[in-house]
Amino acid sequence: MGSGHEGMSRRSFLKFAFGATFISSIKPLSSQGLRERPNILFIMADDHASHALSCYGCKVLRTPNLDKLASEGMLFRNCFVTNSLCAPSRASILTGKYAHSHGVKDNSTPFNPSQKTFVTLLRESGYTTAVIGKWHLQSEPFGFDYWCVLPGQGAYIDPVFIEMGKRIKVEGYATDIITDMCISWLRRWHDSSRHKPFCLLCHHKAPHRPWTPHQRHMKLFSDVDIPEPATFNDDYKGRASAASHADMRIADMPDYSKELKPDMTPQERKKYNYQRFIKDYLRCVVAVDESVGALMAELERLGIADNTIVIYTSDNGFFLGEHGWYDKRFMYEQSIRIPLIVRYPKEVKPASVDEHIVLNVDFAPTLLELAGVPIPNDVHGRSFVRLLRGEKVSDWRTAMYYRYYEYPMPHRVLPHYGVRTERYKLIHYPTTGEWELFDLHSDPEEVKNVYGVPGYESIVKELKELLSKLQAELGDTP
Repeated sequence: MGSGHEGMSRRSFLKFAFGATFISSIKPLSSQGLRERPNILFIMADDHASHALSCYGCKVLRTPNLDKLASEGMLFRNCFVTNSLCAPSRASILTGKYAHSHGVKDNSTPFNPSQKTFVTLLRESGYTTAVIGKWHLQSEPFGFDYWCVLPGQGAYIDPVFIEMGKRIKVEGYATDIITDMCISWLRRWHDSSRHKPFCLLCHHKAPHRPWTPHQRHMKLFSDVDIPEPATFNDDYKGRASAASHADMRIADMPDYSKELKPDMTPQERKKYNYQRFIKDYLRCVVAVDESVGALMAELERLGIADNTIVIYTSDNGFFLGEHGWYDKRFMYEQSIRIPLIVRYPKEVKPASVDEHIVLNVDFAPTLLELAGVPIPNDVHGRSFVRLLRGEKVSDWRTAMYYRYYEYPMPHRVLPHYGVRTERYKLIHYPTTGEWELFDLHSDPEEVKNVYGVPGYESIVKELKELLSKLQAELGDTP
């Protein structure tokens, strides 16, 4: 994706980067009607667990800008990913398809650019499209009039970006830089005389590992201990061997190893690592929240906030000490559940909440419908526009299918697949032949595996039949 780079300050980059490249990419409107179509600002963080937003109930962190966004739009309480891993989820969001269909099952497989995405379809229909920030799909961005992305995972401090194939190092903090780039792009779009509707993807690196906060946030939480989650000392008894086999325990994380005292006990090391990790993680989230506030302020300043669909989400969830873990991958709740907030005053009532099971494969068809673009027949997701409008949808899904592939490295999480209903979750680990069944009503922490327990035979039978049915419908054959 380009080679060579030159250093420049953030101010210099923002001053020069968007000139000729941006203007030359905009083509005249094909019809006056395009002026009335909604703009789209899609903001996605990386590894932002839904339980790390105060509007989702987090007690130790305030996210005022995300809370405000939720108060002005709809908050989805049950939004899930279909594969809790960065690249597969990002490809699913773009295509509306599961990993077995779009082909990106892990973080190393390149995304095939011949595929249709909601971005390419919007562009074909007259939208100006751009992506700024983290791409992480092992291939050059496609379908965009403008792109400026981090190579791979990218860096927090003085990161290198690849702008339309050219590497440029920009001084500053990644979250701030990405925000400023997006604001500059919006101003260029607004100042152009064409005013085609836009679709801008603002993809943050934060709060992905290595959890490097900005210096202005380093003192946050310094005078408190963050409470450990209820399952912090989970012993994995009674569960499939995958839980104890996985290599993602906070006690063993290497990130703060140089700070540890040699005479620490394993439990002391675990507690120390947790406080360092969780505080740095939350500090990174604060910068993302500030970014959302700055972007919303810019939409208001430009006078386009009410005609812009604003979405905030994450590519997957994250364990914040639950089960003694960090990272994601497992089909457990903290890993697969993601935040989803949608603001669009023309369709969405403020302070509305939805409880339906919504998936990341639903994003593409939803945005296409809102933009008036036909939805391809081969997508796995379903538009939730009617849910946004507050309508009753009697035939909405009551169960979801999940599948994770990447093994063994990193983190040694065994491949698995399963089905989640509104009450139960059935998980199968095919390499070991083991199963897990959780009753989410009586066991929301997912520590009691009731697979094989007397009294659950009929539930297991029904869920296995449902699992086979969903696999057949989706064309997945484990």
